[in-house]
Amino acid sequence: MTGTIVNTGAIIAGSVIGISAGRFLSERIKTIVVQALGLSVIFMGLKMSLSGKEPIVIIGCVLLGAITGELMRIEQGVEYLGRWLNARARSDSSTFVQGFVSASVLYLTGAMMIVGSIQDGSSGDASILYIKSLLDGVASIAFASTLGIGVAFSALSVLIVQGSITLLSSKLLFMQNPAVIEAVTASGGLLIIGIGTNILGLTKIRIGNFIPALLYAILWTVFT
Repeated sequence: MTGTIVNTGAIIAGSVIGISAGRFLSERIKTIVVQALGLSVIFMGLKMSLSGKEPIVIIGCVLLGAITGELMRIEQGVEYLGRWLNARARSDSSTFVQGFVSASVLYLTGAMMIVGSIQDGSSGDASILYIKSLLDGVASIAFASTLGIGVAFSALSVLIVQGSITLLSSKLLFMQNPAVIEAVTASGGLLIIGIGTNILGLTKIRIGNFIPALLYAILWTVFT
C-alpha cells in the first residue's frame, strides 16, 4: 500500500499548491489554462486510444459500457457523491464535481495504475506508483488551479480503488497480461478524450457512465 499512500499524498499536495496558486490567477489566465489542460488531456487520450490493436473491439466495449453505465446511472451516483463531499467540505466551488470526476477518472485509467498496484501488492515494489505519484502531483497543480478543491478529493478515489487493487493483487495477476493492459489503456483513452472535451466545454459527456467499458475490455481479453 506504500505506493498508493504516496500517490494519494502527492495528489493532495499538488491540489493544495494548485488551489493556492489559482487565487492569484486572473480569469483570463484561468481560461487559457483550462483550454491548455483540455487540449493536453485530449492529446493524452488520443495517444492511449491509438495504442489498441483491435479498434472494433475497443469501440464495442465503449458502446456496451456506455449503455450499461447509462442504465445504472453511474454518472448520477458519482455526481451525488461529489455534491455530498462538496457539502462536507463546505465548499462553494462551482466546479467541484467536474474536478472530482475528471481527476478521478484520469488518475485511475491507464497501465501505470494497474501494473503499479499489482506490483506493489505482490512484490512490494512501488517504483511504478512512485513515478505515477510524481505525474499525478504535477497534474493536480494544474487541475486544481482552475477546477478547485474537487481535484483534491479525487485522492480519495485513488486511495480506495488503487488501494483495493493492491490488496487484491494476488488474485489480479492476470491483469498484468499485455493484452489486458492494452485493452484497458485504449478504452480508457477514449474516456480521457471525453474528459478533455468536457473541460473545453465543447459538449457535456456523462463520462462516469462509460466506466463499465473498462470492465468489458478486461472481460473480452480474458475470455477470448
